[in-house]
Amino acid sequence: MVNDVSGPPGKPVGAEAPRSGWQTIAGTESVVKMVDALLSLPPKREFNQSELAEFADISRKSVHTHLPRLKDIGIITEVPESTPTRYRFDTDSEVAKQLIKLDGAVNNAKEQPPA
Repeated sequence: MVNDVSGPPGKPVGAEAPRSGWQTIAGTESVVKMVDALLSLPPKREFNQSELAEFADISRKSVHTHLPRLKDIGIITEVPESTPTRYRFDTDSEVAKQLIKLDGAVNNAKEQPPA
């Protein structure tokens, strides 16, 4: 028997569905590691691609591949007039604020004794 997987009427599901916000961030291990590294850095800390690769313990190629996604959704910004290009975790962006809030909530939940 095959389960019928259907979403809301008129909304695509499966491969045709657009990526959710969560999937955009957590869809690949490299992006998860990059975000985790950013959450561990001091606010406004500048870094280049090689440094982010080292902080996240991933390849520079992975950083190069996924960095545009983090820029597009406002998690990081380029430092103006930096050569080579440097970046910052944009803690003022709405997405970054929500990531920081989620990270804190999950960390607090881990510290609570089981009910």
